[in-house]
This record gives sequence, structure tokens and C-alpha cells, in this order.
Amino acid sequence: MSVDKSAPRVRRMFGQIAGRYDRLNHLLSLSLDRYWRWQATRRAPPDGTLPILDLCTGTGDLALSYRRRVPADVLVIGADFCHEMLVCGTHKDSDGNRVNWVEADAEALPFQDATFQLVSVAFGLRNIADTDNGLREMARVCAPGGQVVVLEFSMPTRQPFSLLYGAYFRYVLPRIGQLLARNRESAYNYLPASVGEFPQGEALAERMRSAGLTDVRWYPMTLGVATLYLAKRELS
Repeated sequence: MSVDKSAPRVRRMFGQIAGRYDRLNHLLSLSLDRYWRWQATRRAPPDGTLPILDLCTGTGDLALSYRRRVPADVLVIGADFCHEMLVCGTHKDSDGNRVNWVEADAEALPFQDATFQLVSVAFGLRNIADTDNGLREMARVCAPGGQVVVLEFSMPTRQPFSLLYGAYFRYVLPRIGQLLARNRESAYNYLPASVGEFPQGEALAERMRSAGLTDVRWYPMTLGVATLYLAKRELS
């Protein structure tokens, strides 16, 4: 049976864990999620004056990381369809108005074509009900020649690490996460199930190309626990 990624279910799930989301992410990843986001901004640095969009931004960690890398006059937008997550993001935006927070659905973005120099998504693409539509929307709002950045969980392939990590990811992490998160939507059972179903490596790269992206490259990180995908929007 496939994972239920319907918009109402995903919105409820993240709304229920919003207040504990950052703490649990850092705990369950041993703070490696901070390193992965840093790698994303290092390998895909902003270059220009057009705005930046971080999609499925959650509490805004990647949006804030990009905000710190650009001049104050470059607009950075963090977009998510879960209101509670955005509220948590605004609380972290201590300087005020550093990131523009927008409540928006990744499958129907309220932005004009070719608006952004860089469009990113961290650990959120697999939560979009229609992955291909989400990628098409990312490509649509990205300026020609601009960058698309996807940071996503993946499953390691090298043994014996793959076997050990698989056991932790499928059995231990959900129990710890569910115990600490205390939510009705089984968010930390959803996590390994959604990662297990999601394409990775060349499979995801091909779907990015089909969405109109070129020069797709990917970089496994931390023995393949996460993967960073970089691409460009076609020039014409």
C-alpha cells in the first residue's frame, strides 16, 4: 500500500509536530541536517540579484541559510502550505523581515514564471503528492539559467552500513520520534515509508530532466543517508 501523501493529511501531520520539529530533526539526525543544509548553500551559492525561493520551507532553516549568503536587497521567500510551520519559522527570524514567509501550495505556486535565481527544497519534495508537478512548478518559477536545489533523504546502498541504517531508520527512529512528537498522524512512521517509496539517484534525476531541468547532478552525503541534487533551468 502506498503512503498517504494527500495534502490534508500532510498539512495536519506537520501542523501537529511543528513546535517540536527542529529539536527532533537535530536529535534524530545527530545534527547532521545542519551540515547537509550548509553543503547545499555551499555547492549552490546564490549568484545575482533576483529573488530566492525555498519551497516546503517548514520552519525555514534553508531559507535562513540562504538569507545569510545574500545582500539585504535580495529577496528570500520561504513558502509552505502548513501555517503552523511558518509561524515557527517567523519566531526564528529574529532580525525581523529577513525572510518573506508565504503560505503556498507547492503544486500551485502563486509566483510568475521565471521569477527566481534559485529555487530550493530540503526534505520536502517527497511530501508533495505529485512529485512531477512539484518539479514542474519549481522549473516554471526558476529564471532561465537559474538553479534548482533538492536536498532529500535517501537510503544507503553500501553494506554493511545499509543494513544497519535500514534497521535504525525503519524500526528505531519511528519509535523514538513518535514517542517524543506525540502526534495523531504517525509522522515518524510516515518518514521511513515515504523515503522508501521515493525515487533516488538517476531515477529522480530523470524526473527532474522531464520537468525541464538540465545539467542534473547529485551528491550522496553521509554514506548516502541524504542526497543533494543540483540542476539548471533551461535557457529557452
